[in-house]
Amino acid sequence: MSKIVGIDLGTSTSEIACIVKGAPKLIPNSQGKLITPSVVHIGEDGTILVGEEAAEYLFTRPDCTFMEVKRLTGSGGKLSAHGKEYAPEEIQAMLLAYLVRCAESHLKEKIDRAVITVPAYFTDVQRRATARAGELAGLQVERIINEPTAAALDYGLSNLKECKNVLVYDLGGGTLDVTVLELFEGVIDVKASSGNNHLGGKDFDEIIMGRLADAGGDERALMRLKKAAEDCKIALSTRDEYKVSLPFLLTDAGGKPVSVEQIVSRRDFEEWVSEKVNSTRTPMMSALDDAKLLPGELQVILLVGGSTRIPCVKKLVEEALGAVPRSPVDPDLTVARGAAIQAGLIEGSINSEDLVLTDVCPYTLGTAPLRDGLFGKRQVFDPLIPRNTTIPTEKAKIYGTVGDYQTEVIVDVYQGESSDPDNNERLGEVHLTGIPPARRGKEQIEVTFSYDMNGILQVKGCVVSTGKQVSSEINTTGVKAKPPLDISAWERAEGARQFRPLLRKAEKLIASGQDPEGDLSLLVHRIKEALVLKNKEQAEELRDELLVFLELLEKLDKLERRL
Repeated sequence: MSKIVGIDLGTSTSEIACIVKGAPKLIPNSQGKLITPSVVHIGEDGTILVGEEAAEYLFTRPDCTFMEVKRLTGSGGKLSAHGKEYAPEEIQAMLLAYLVRCAESHLKEKIDRAVITVPAYFTDVQRRATARAGELAGLQVERIINEPTAAALDYGLSNLKECKNVLVYDLGGGTLDVTVLELFEGVIDVKASSGNNHLGGKDFDEIIMGRLADAGGDERALMRLKKAAEDCKIALSTRDEYKVSLPFLLTDAGGKPVSVEQIVSRRDFEEWVSEKVNSTRTPMMSALDDAKLLPGELQVILLVGGSTRIPCVKKLVEEALGAVPRSPVDPDLTVARGAAIQAGLIEGSINSEDLVLTDVCPYTLGTAPLRDGLFGKRQVFDPLIPRNTTIPTEKAKIYGTVGDYQTEVIVDVYQGESSDPDNNERLGEVHLTGIPPARRGKEQIEVTFSYDMNGILQVKGCVVSTGKQVSSEINTTGVKAKPPLDISAWERAEGARQFRPLLRKAEKLIASGQDPEGDLSLLVHRIKEALVLKNKEQAEELRDELLVFLELLEKLDKLERRL
């Protein structure tokens, strides 16, 4: 069997590592560097360039040079070069293939097995797309591992005897992950994860770009502006100010050249990005809450990802958690090192008795059966695997048929935290036929969800009376990943004030136990979601339903008092 490598497939940069003499070692690329820009250029003759060589074409041929492709993972979108379309995972496969060739050249052996990292908050869709990229690169993907977990493995291997609660704050080029875990004498037990797949250093770059100039549809000007913004951001981590100089960036409406000359101070930059940085406080508190820990119960705070070098990011973490974050790991290389450690555990080059890892499912997984309610039948999201359940795991539930003489059923599979299936991500379906015809509710269907260590879901449906079953890995090709919804933001939403008294009244009734069927809770939750999503029409329709519901409850209450 060939050696297994660990690969950090990042938004901005990627790294590859393996185990050498029991320890993780980064493998240099063809230019002798440990860090490779995640950039791919496709030439007219089909020649593929990767890394710094490809990055040189960002300014001259941006139409066939691709960066930040990770952000498109699982989106179902396409990228075009020379009249040919590519899926994001095909571009990522080119990057992976290059890293593997570098490893083969360095190690003098064939490499066809890998552990690949993904953000902890990557969805089932995005994980499958990443695994597909590995397969297209000719790799057998042994494991998909979460990036913060990989960083924890890197830390844990050097601190096997420690017994501590650890929070990993991972802010990279395109994603944010916060993971809380317990390290106990070589056991790394992940307790909870939270994050944002659409927040990272590239968002800070875009904010700076917007303050400097509007490049419009000029792709070459856009790339120059992007590079200047990134240089500015990096410089301001160690300097108080930075001068941006972009001569002849654009031409105005009259055809005259336009240059950009601007001094940006660290204070300016911190003001511009403050909203984005402050938004990372919520995932931190959410992960701690799910792990049932207080900030003061943390002994170690690890900063991972290049964006954690930004001073105001460090300051925010320190203020939120009340402790100074530690830097015992390299924020740029620790994820690749951890992936290599996971590879070592699989191949046996690291003793699995010394280091044991558990991980969690980052999202809630469930189905959406029809349910009778006050306003007729409606689909309601019914969780089978709650978020932060330790994996691998298998959960099953039994449902009754909803129609007379029903002979088939479609099990819709969703991922998300909303009680309304429409606000979650639909992963696919399993179609079960051959149900014996009977009155509604007489026949039962057992639905089983199995979630493996790669974070990939398998769903099985079984007719209880006959044992007939159908089982399949959910095909998520083309399903777009939805960003997580912060339901707590409803109070800040436009128009929330007019809904607040009604929602407070409903919540008091729920707290007093006057919602045994859960319909009232569902209505309240859906109204809040509609407000967060700025769906005013839906919020008003649901408010009318809630008013009718509350009026009915009051009448029932009066009737009970008379009796």
